[in-house]
Amino acid sequence: MLLLLAVGYGVQHFWLGRPQQVSVPVTAAPASPAGTTPGPTPEAAAFGEAALAGAVAPRPSPGPVVEVVVDVAGKVRHPGLRTLPRGSRVADALRAAGGPVRGADTTGLNLARVLTDGEQILVDAPGGAPGPAARPTGGAPAGPISLNTATVDQLDALPGVGPVLARHIIEYRDAHGGFTSVEQLRQVTGIGDRKYADLSPLVTP
Repeated sequence: MLLLLAVGYGVQHFWLGRPQQVSVPVTAAPASPAGTTPGPTPEAAAFGEAALAGAVAPRPSPGPVVEVVVDVAGKVRHPGLRTLPRGSRVADALRAAGGPVRGADTTGLNLARVLTDGEQILVDAPGGAPGPAARPTGGAPAGPISLNTATVDQLDALPGVGPVLARHIIEYRDAHGGFTSVEQLRQVTGIGDRKYADLSPLVTP
């Protein structure tokens, strides 16, 4: 009897002590909601936005070029109209016209004066009008000025003529190839009978 109990105890101890297979639990990734796809990472999204912004950003357009047109006449190598950047000076206009001819007198010109659009620069010409910086102050000019050679500032110095009307006179001169008579002033915008009567003794064609 004791032998049978001992044998049964040994068999039970052997059965319980044998090695057993243990399964490892599998951790599943969280599922996306039905009907959706995983989105890009924050780094990828930021890169895509930067690339899109660079592709659609408008290119800056170049600014307008501001210029002045002056008439260089008299004793220069290549007289005529010259287009120069705004802020250019009389010396720049003379260089653009090839410079004064040999023996030309430029002492009456202020070479450092800044150019104004529509003016004329006369180099050592008979009856040549001085530039705006040299015009007399305090009233009308000492003598009649030429409508065909006067600058904007010289016309502005005439009584009753402001910068706007002075430009109208020069625009008429350029459009019609100059004045052939003082009476043509009547055809300039802004000059009526009374203003013509005041200006006619002060100007010549």
